[in-house]
Amino acid sequence: MLTIHPIIQSSAILLAIYVLYLGIQRFRFLSFHQKVVFPWKRHAVLGLLSLGLLLGGIAGGMLLVYVYWHGILITGIHGTIGLVMVPLLIFGMVSGLYMNSRKKRRRLLPLIHGLNNVMILALALAQIMTGSDVYRGFVLGG
Repeated sequence: MLTIHPIIQSSAILLAIYVLYLGIQRFRFLSFHQKVVFPWKRHAVLGLLSLGLLLGGIAGGMLLVYVYWHGILITGIHGTIGLVMVPLLIFGMVSGLYMNSRKKRRRLLPLIHGLNNVMILALALAQIMTGSDVYRGFVLGG
């Protein structure tokens, strides 16, 4: 059961990397006026899915820690980074949904949305390192 969390989070991170690639195409168009193909709908759907999986994975990880080790935030920096990610994930989802539902030319909100989500991805990649320490220490016992 404890391997479900890293599998889901790893899948969400891989998906987020692909969504970032799609978002970079939009950034190239808006900032450098390059002709690019930007699959808006795919970016929006997969972005929401990856952010939702990350958010659900944080909740699931906290639940697993509570069920198996009867504590909250006992995983140190791994749990702390997860909590820091929560408001960023919510902002990423809300801003993405807002832009998708009210399509118009914008410059600032897409930039803030993109920077926020790049930060999320950087934190998620850091979670791989801290999570492997948690897995070795708590699950494998060494």
